Amino acid sequence: MTHTYIPYGVCSRQISVEIDDNNKITNCRFVGGCSGNTSGIASLVKGMDADEAVRRLKGIDCGGRGTSCPDQLAYCIEEALEKM
Repeated sequence: MTHTYIPYGVCSRQISVEIDDNNKITNCRFVGGCSGNTSGIASLVKGMDADEAVRRLKGIDCGGRGTSCPDQLAYCIEEALEKM
């Protein structure tokens, strides 16, 4: 299942995540944002259990914004899990 999310408060303009029937993240892609950081995040979560990714990423702050690309990815994953 692929889910697309429009983040807020960050440089990224879109996040897409694919989660399989075993609750594993099979793909993640950011549009916009800091390319090195978002590519690194996407690579790190690939193969990870979706719930574990949310636990690790949710609440990470970027420069006092109150959110970050990893935090927004956590929200994207949560939305995807709700729709499964």
